[in-house]
Amino acid sequence: MLLTLIRRYSARYWPWILAVVVFQLATTIATLYLPSINAQIIDQGVAKGDTDYIWRQGGLMLGIALLQVATAIAAVYFGSKTAMAFGRDLRQGVFRKVTSFSAQDLQRFGAPTLITRGTNDVQQVQMVMLMGLNFMVSAPIMCVGGIIMALNEDAGLSWLVWVSVGVLFAVVGFLVYLLMPLFRKMQGRIDSINGVLREQIIGIRVVRAFVREHFEEERFAEANRSLTDISLKVGQIFVLMFPIIMLLLQAATAAVLFFGGHRVDSGDMQIGSLTAFMQYLLQILMAVMMGTFMAMMIPRASVCADRIGEVFAAEDSMHDTDQPVVPERSEGVVEFRNVSFAYPGAEEPVLTGISFTARPGQTVAIVGSTGSGKTTLLNLVPRLYDAAEGEVLLDGVPVARMPRSEITSRVSMVPQRPYLFSGTVAHNLRFGDESASDSRLWQALEVAQGAEFVRAKEEGLESPISQGGTNVSGGQRQRLCIARAVVADPKVYLFDDSFSALDVETEARLRRALREHTREATVIVVAQRVSTIMGADQILVLDDGKIVDRGTHAELLETSPTYQEIVQSQISAEEVASAAGAGTGETA
Repeated sequence: MLLTLIRRYSARYWPWILAVVVFQLATTIATLYLPSINAQIIDQGVAKGDTDYIWRQGGLMLGIALLQVATAIAAVYFGSKTAMAFGRDLRQGVFRKVTSFSAQDLQRFGAPTLITRGTNDVQQVQMVMLMGLNFMVSAPIMCVGGIIMALNEDAGLSWLVWVSVGVLFAVVGFLVYLLMPLFRKMQGRIDSINGVLREQIIGIRVVRAFVREHFEEERFAEANRSLTDISLKVGQIFVLMFPIIMLLLQAATAAVLFFGGHRVDSGDMQIGSLTAFMQYLLQILMAVMMGTFMAMMIPRASVCADRIGEVFAAEDSMHDTDQPVVPERSEGVVEFRNVSFAYPGAEEPVLTGISFTARPGQTVAIVGSTGSGKTTLLNLVPRLYDAAEGEVLLDGVPVARMPRSEITSRVSMVPQRPYLFSGTVAHNLRFGDESASDSRLWQALEVAQGAEFVRAKEEGLESPISQGGTNVSGGQRQRLCIARAVVADPKVYLFDDSFSALDVETEARLRRALREHTREATVIVVAQRVSTIMGADQILVLDDGKIVDRGTHAELLETSPTYQEIVQSQISAEEVASAAGAGTGETA
C-alpha cells in the first residue's frame, strides 16, 4: 500500500523526481571519486615529493567538492519540494474521501481515527517519501559503487566488506521485525488519545458542570500513559541502532588498519590505497546506515499507509447510482412509502412502515417521545441514511436514485444540534448559497429573527464566529442556522427541533415570519413543544418507530391518546384551548 500511495500521488511530479535522481547521482559519483584522488596524492605526490602534482590534484579535489555541495543542495531542494507536494495531495485525497462518506460510514470509522489518518498517518508517509528521495537514491549507488571502488583498490581485503555489510543487514532485519507490531499499536493508541482529547474539548462544559475534571484528567493520563509505554518500547529498540552501527564502523576501521597494515608491510598494498579502502568501507557502511534509518521508518509508514488505504478502499454505502434520475418538476413534494430503517448492528428497526406525503404550502409536524425515531425519519429525506425497506421520494423520484447535488439544491435542513463554522456571520450564512448578496443575508436574518443581534455587533455580517459557534448563545446559534437554511431558498425545509432554545415570544415571531417566507415550500418540523406545531396542516404522532396517529391538532386532541398525553404533559387543557384558537396558522 505504501508504494501504491507513492505511485498514485507522486506521478505528476516525475520531472522533480528525475531531477533528484540526476543530482543525487552526480553527488554520489563525486563522493566516490574523492578517495581515489586522495590516494593518488598520497602515493604519487606526497611519497615522491611532487608539489606540482599535489597542487593539481588538490585543485581537482576542491572543484569536485564544490560540485558535490551544489548538487547535494539541488537534490535536497527538489526532494523536499516533491515530498511536500506529495503530502499535500495525499491529505487532500483523504479529506475528499472522508467528506464523501455518509453519516453511516463516518460512524463506522469514528472521528478520532479519521483525524489521525488524515494528519499523523499522512505525515509519516510523507516523511518516508522525503527521506527516500534524499537518501534511498544515493544509498544503493554509494553502496554498490563503494564496493566496486574498494575492490579496485585492493581485492585482498574484500572479505571485510562482505562481513561488515552482512552483519549490519542481519541486525537491521531483526530490529525491523521487532518494530512492525509496535508501530501498529502506536497508531492505534494515537487514535485513542485523539478520541479522549476530542471528547474532553467538546464536552468541557459538561465536565465542569458535573465537576468531573479529576476523572477526565485520569482518563487522559491513562491514554497518555498507554501511548508513552509503547513509544518507550519503540525508543528502546531505536536506541540500540546507533551504538551497534558505530560499533561496526569502529570495528571495521580497526580491522582495515590491522589487516591492511600487514599488507602494506608486506608490499602488497600502498598506503594511499589503504587510506582509500578505509574511506570506501566507511562510505559503504554509511550508505547501509542510511538504508537502516529508512528501514526503521518504513515499518511505521507502511502501517500508516495501510490505514490510509483502508479509507480509500472503503466503499461509500450511499454512492450515486450509475444512471441518476433528475425529477422533471421541482416542487418539493416529499413522500414516504412504507419506509423502515435500522441502524447497522441494531437488533430492532428504528422506523417501521412509515408512509405519508408532504406537499408544497403544507407544514407536516412530527411529535413523539424521546427515541421514537423523529430525527431518524427526518434524516432520510436529504439521504443522510438510506431506507432499509420502502422508498423516500422527492418530486416523484426516489432519493436513492437522485444525484446528491439535486437533493441538496431542493432540501435544506436545520439540525437538532446547530453547528457554525469558524469564520464570520456572512461566511456561515453563505453556506446556503455562496453567491448570496449582503441584502439577501440581511433578509434571511430578518426572517430568522437574528438581524437585531447581528446589527448590535460592531462588524455586522463580518463579525467573527468561533468554531462550533461557541462565542454566541444557543438561541443565537439556532437563529443563524435557520437563516442559513433560508438563504439556500430550498423547496423543502426540514426543522429538527430547531426552536428549542428560543423563548416563546421570539419563537412566535419566527414562526410567523417563516410562514410568510415558506408559503410555497414544503415544511417538515420535528418539535418537542406542542405550541410549535399547533397550526400544522398534518401532525404525525410517532411511537416506537411507527405512526400511531395523524391529523390536525384539534383532531388529535379528540382521537389520539398518545397525543393527548404529550399535550397534557406540557400545558393544561385551558391553555391548549386558548393556544389552539390563537396559534392556528402561525406555525411554519
